Amino acid sequence: MSVEVRMIDPLDALHSVREEAAFRVGLVVPQSGPLGLTGPSALDGALLAAHEVNAGGGVLGRPLELVLVDGGGTPEPVAAEVRRLLDAGALDALAGCHTSDVHRAVETVAAGRTAYVFTPPHEGGSRLPGVLCTGIDPSRQLGSAVRELTERHRIARWALIGNDYIWPRSVHRAAERLAGRAGARVVLERRVPFGAVEGMLEPLLDELRAARADALLLSLIGRDLVHFNRALRRSGLDRRLVRLSGALEENGLLALGGDDTGTLYAAMPSFATLAEERRQSLAERHQALCGPWAPVLDAYAVGLYEGLHLLAGLAARGALAPDGLLAAAGRLLDREGAGRAPIHLARAEGLGFDVLG
Repeated sequence: MSVEVRMIDPLDALHSVREEAAFRVGLVVPQSGPLGLTGPSALDGALLAAHEVNAGGGVLGRPLELVLVDGGGTPEPVAAEVRRLLDAGALDALAGCHTSDVHRAVETVAAGRTAYVFTPPHEGGSRLPGVLCTGIDPSRQLGSAVRELTERHRIARWALIGNDYIWPRSVHRAAERLAGRAGARVVLERRVPFGAVEGMLEPLLDELRAARADALLLSLIGRDLVHFNRALRRSGLDRRLVRLSGALEENGLLALGGDDTGTLYAAMPSFATLAEERRQSLAERHQALCGPWAPVLDAYAVGLYEGLHLLAGLAARGALAPDGLLAAAGRLLDREGAGRAPIHLARAEGLGFDVLG
């Protein structure tokens, strides 16, 4: 069969005659908004997964097609777009990498109707039937990193600055506990609406100075994370503050112009510089498919790539029923020897990351 991958616009999916043979996955990925800068990489990860699935015979002989939904908008319009596609019978399943507030809105329209795999780090908690989170919760993502950095840099005072939505709130609650266990304390906690960081830079920097923080946990995302790190550089605070992020990846590091302070860290499930055969092979296959100038496959893209393969594997086994999705996914991952991926701590070195463990 052909290994061509069709990427379909939502309007076309709604109004065109559907090829019944295709297995269509609604791909909810930000192409705009706060996480828009991660969109091209995530899209490449999804295209690579779909290409590999189709090259292997598709889903029970059916070609995998992707229906792209811009997950970068506010929650209600994104969820409404997904609802229209589901109501029209245009989708067989959903996969996505987007903010947790969008995720919770999409969950309400998808639960019980179709399998929905959500792949990035998330806020934790329970999910509705048919919703499978393959990412990590804040305690697991940041536990080792907060402890290690607190010990390594003799940190006594942590500050927390993030965007004001579900995931950073959960991160900050976990960080209070993690810092305390490591022998430090939180001396400042601030959350900022999406897009408002640029207008609040000086007050935030003044608060950081007044709090006499030693370290800063950043749960800002996308553009806001870039703008704030640039402001820290201009102020000189970037060389004094140890900074840790659970949202910084290669494309964000490139957007902020790199970092050579030795004080900027990220805790993520994957980095392009991981010296693992599986990770390097993935990068080679991506470059072969998308060319040498394709964006780096960051942790978000790798998660989405793996999530689509998992979804295709479940579909091939007839295991997409919402009520049994979680158990079926666990059995499939156990069978394939794919246990929980480790969380890696890495330090920014120029435009890349030095993976420390």
